[in-house]
Amino acid sequence: MEYTFKRGYTADMERIEGILKEIFSSGITRNGERITLSYGALKSCQIWIENKKLNVLTESLPGAPDDMIMDTNRRFRKFLERATGYTTKQRVQMAKREAQGE
Repeated sequence: MEYTFKRGYTADMERIEGILKEIFSSGITRNGERITLSYGALKSCQIWIENKKLNVLTESLPGAPDDMIMDTNRRFRKFLERATGYTTKQRVQMAKREAQGE
């Protein structure tokens, strides 16, 4: 997925890495301009910035328990909001507009 940054939110990997460390606290590695994360129901998550947009590629852990999935999703949504400046509702609205070609 590709996420736009809200005005005032910088496309800076150091800032993104700091937010990840605060929210997920472990399983984070950085290889150049990509950050890889493994936490809870996320088997793997790659994060990078391209064309001033946050790019995220995730792979779920099959058979993860519901409580683990809920915790991971909550943390991931919190990360996206703090990284991009947009709430979940705003990101959904933007995705719908893009899908309609506006």
